[in-house]
Amino acid sequence: MGKNSKENISTDNNFKNDSNMLVKPGNKVNLNVFDTNYTANFKDKDDAAEMLEKDIKRLSELQDMLYAMNKYSILIVFQAMDAAGKDGTIKHVMTGINPQGCVVSSFKQPSVEELEHDFLWRINKAMPRKGMISIFNRSHYEEVLVTRVHPEYILNQNLPGIDTIELINEKFWESRFNMINNFEKMAYDNGTIIIKFFLHVSKKEQKERFLARIEEPEKNWKFSAGDVKERQNWDKYMEAFENAIENTSTDYAPWYIIPADKKWFMRAAVGDIIVGTLENLDLTYPKLSSSEINELVAAKDQLLNE
Repeated sequence: MGKNSKENISTDNNFKNDSNMLVKPGNKVNLNVFDTNYTANFKDKDDAAEMLEKDIKRLSELQDMLYAMNKYSILIVFQAMDAAGKDGTIKHVMTGINPQGCVVSSFKQPSVEELEHDFLWRINKAMPRKGMISIFNRSHYEEVLVTRVHPEYILNQNLPGIDTIELINEKFWESRFNMINNFEKMAYDNGTIIIKFFLHVSKKEQKERFLARIEEPEKNWKFSAGDVKERQNWDKYMEAFENAIENTSTDYAPWYIIPADKKWFMRAAVGDIIVGTLENLDLTYPKLSSSEINELVAAKDQLLNE
């Protein structure tokens, strides 16, 4: 993929297939060629906000049909470096949906119980049931991102044949990618539609957001000294993201690399991709049989004659 271009971009549910963000299966990924300041052909922030408002309204309608139809479920995965805007994006994009039909899960350091199972065990428990939307704020991809930068964490999983860091090699990671792809394919074949977002923030922008968290009292609670320490591994994380995305972006579970330096664009793009994906499902409300319609008519008559 080359540098992001503003040509042939529409603000009407076309981000789903935007080659500036969608990673096609088999493509190599070089994050250096993705412009973190890319804003497509939006004139300004208000222009993007107008589209997001329309998409939020449409998402509410689509979610209602998704729930009623009870045939599909939706899994939305967010991965990013710290301060890229995962929480804010979830808050703004999903603001109009019915909370009863949506669950947000966050996966951080595995518990003792979780370490006693395979790395997908805790993920499988959080997968959405039919009619539901599940959002993963970090996900099973932590197992090929954080653990790739810190392979010593793998030793805590007490895996057969993996007794030293030296044994955690390319073959090991290839096996993990295969496990993830097979897991996601099984979910897809059973009606779970998967959308994966990497919110791509620049190192410069992350620094500014960290400083804002330190300097603005109302943001102090967001800051962790550990985030700055982990920032020293920036290049290793970029390489891990590239490797994970190019090995696990599939037709059934695509990755989108979303420019994240402009939060207003990031949120608009994410919202539009989600709506575009749901639009493709041809969601409808269940159609009643003739006997069920007769029951409705009888019930109506009974109510009117009380």
